[in-house]
Amino acid sequence: MDSFIGIRFKKETAKRFQEFSRTHFKSHTEAMATMLDFFFYNEISPKEKLGPTGQTIEAKLLKRINAVIAIMRDVEKTQTKPTVAMIQSLFQTEEPDHKPLILEKKFVEKNKQVKIQEKRNQNNKL
Repeated sequence: MDSFIGIRFKKETAKRFQEFSRTHFKSHTEAMATMLDFFFYNEISPKEKLGPTGQTIEAKLLKRINAVIAIMRDVEKTQTKPTVAMIQSLFQTEEPDHKPLILEKKFVEKNKQVKIQEKRNQNNKL
């Protein structure tokens, strides 16, 4: 049987350790051995911070996911949809209705005659 040794702790610390040990381990010795093994095998110091908690990591991931979603929506609006519309318009087989241009030859000739007549009328009035 192993022998025991007494270690002096402050009363508050000893009570905290006893409560922790009772909830997670069978004995205080097993609790202390497991904690020491944890720090030894993971090569960390109990005074080191392990980094952000799970909640802060989750919050950061959600922010990044929302940013990626916003980027994808922007790409869809500015690049994908206009490109698809242009490609579809290229492959349409229907020809648009032919509208006469404003400056077609017939229209220009009619307007010239009218303008000349108006000027003549104005000269005659003077």
